[in-house]
Amino acid sequence: MRKLLLSLLITLLVGSALIFSLPSLLDRRMNSVETPAPYPASAPAEQLHQTLFIADLHDDALLWERDLLRRYDFGHSDLPRLLEGRVGLQVFSTVTKTPRGLNYERNSAETDNITLLAMAQRWPRETWSSLLQRALYQAQKLDEASANSQGRLVMIKTRADLANFIQAWQQNPQRLAAILATEGLQPIEGQLENLDTLYDAGFRIAGLTHFFDNEVGGSAHGLEKGGLTALGRQVVKRLEEKAMLVDLAHASRALIDDVLAMATRPVLVSHTGVEGTCPGTRNLSDKHLQGIAATGGVIGIGYWETAVCATSVDAIVQAIRYTADKVGVQHVALGSDFNGTVHTPFDVTGLPQLTQGLLEAGFSHEEIAAIMGGNVQRLLLASLPQP
Repeated sequence: MRKLLLSLLITLLVGSALIFSLPSLLDRRMNSVETPAPYPASAPAEQLHQTLFIADLHDDALLWERDLLRRYDFGHSDLPRLLEGRVGLQVFSTVTKTPRGLNYERNSAETDNITLLAMAQRWPRETWSSLLQRALYQAQKLDEASANSQGRLVMIKTRADLANFIQAWQQNPQRLAAILATEGLQPIEGQLENLDTLYDAGFRIAGLTHFFDNEVGGSAHGLEKGGLTALGRQVVKRLEEKAMLVDLAHASRALIDDVLAMATRPVLVSHTGVEGTCPGTRNLSDKHLQGIAATGGVIGIGYWETAVCATSVDAIVQAIRYTADKVGVQHVALGSDFNGTVHTPFDVTGLPQLTQGLLEAGFSHEEIAAIMGGNVQRLLLASLPQP
């Protein structure tokens, strides 16, 4: 009997160890790069890169149980690598639900991968059953990282916060502004008042949908792919009232049309591709590029294959060039999707290679500065809440 109990105990311990180590194994395997660091770039590109304020519109690092303040040899980013890459502003997104068998064409909202991930990563018990609590927990992780960063990671919630940060960054660029976003509004759990809860927790950018249709509207990857629901129209109005930016990444075409028809403030797309260089379910048509630009918004070009049809700097640059030619350089930005279970050409320390690619594509220094971060800086200074 004693041997049996010992055997069962060993089995349980081994099983638990496997369960709790699985997220790290998934993180290493699914957030990968084509080639490892270092990432050499030409001398002119390196010289220009060291003058840039770089902003990226989408990073999913909060999903994983990594310490943002520590440097890792896997994944795409952390504070030390972001600073090495000269990133001055990073939008950190919260992922709260993804369907099993996730694909780009059709997904039901009936299943969820994040529940098991939350359990395996020892998230608080309330996150196991509440999407709102998952968003709030990830927000808390970012707040705690900021508090423990000795001023190197600064939370941005207002225009004044950002203006003050930029002034300090110009004196010492070894610091990073962090803005909080949600990938899909399923965390409001069908209740408009929960949008206020997210705002109070620091969220300033709201993606409306992720990989499935939700109570707000249709996803590019959902079953119905519809437009805004009645609640969704209330949500967009409330977002504008609170000066929270609407993010149309992952939105169905009908949803984009509905938002553009009612938007009175700039909208953005945090991470995407464009049909002009890479046809795909969620990549933006010329019509939608023009509609988003007409609001004064920006389009963040992604780095992964489904967005740009290759895993290369050249493919990213081609999408940036196409978008700039179609709607103007002032509406183009970076939207890496780092740590979002994607395979990219480099980790964040490889950004000088993108600067080199833009130089070789004929962009001027001023245009590169706008694309790499100036456009996002301008949009946020004009659109974040007033103090």
